[in-house]
Amino acid sequence: MNAQSKEINTRINILDKATPLFAAKGYNGVSMRELSKLVGLSTAAIYHHFPDKHALYFEVLKHSFVDKATAIAGSVSNTGAPLERLESFIERFALMVNDDQNVRALVMWELLDGDEARLKLVAEEVLLEPFKMVLALVQDIAPEADHYMLTVSSIWLVLSHSATRPMCQYLPGWKTSYSDPSVISSHVIQLLKNNINTINTVADERGPNT
Repeated sequence: MNAQSKEINTRINILDKATPLFAAKGYNGVSMRELSKLVGLSTAAIYHHFPDKHALYFEVLKHSFVDKATAIAGSVSNTGAPLERLESFIERFALMVNDDQNVRALVMWELLDGDEARLKLVAEEVLLEPFKMVLALVQDIAPEADHYMLTVSSIWLVLSHSATRPMCQYLPGWKTSYSDPSVISSHVIQLLKNNINTINTVADERGPNT
């Protein structure tokens, strides 16, 4: 293995070990000393690959979410009806969120911590691309809708259903099927369809001159 390959492998290993640690404890709960012990490298060696904790955390977010979200967006066909493409995205997104508890935990930690700089980082670097894709589809599907609100709802409903599952299972009426990502995505899609149909019906009733 050449030096470059070794550096890449070491960097990936650090990210692989750091991701569940940050997901479990949040940004403020993880020390570089603790990560150093977990990875089996000195703190100085970690700083060789990442200049500081903030840079490491940013790469953790990208490593755990951005690549997956980009892959999902890329897998959704550019052809076909916009609503079908939106449904496909939500289905794939629900599967990804369900399969990777680190994604859910990292987003929830940022909401709980409320650090403005990191919230901005998550919004601009983690959520932006899927947001833009869904926004463009919603604009095609429901021209009269509040596109921002519908887009946020599409993404957040999937995240929140998966993230709150450990608590919601103790509420009356819970069914084990509610933890199935296909059930979650179908529910979210139906809610969006109902909302979009109502908006489009109202717009049609108003007519083009109102």
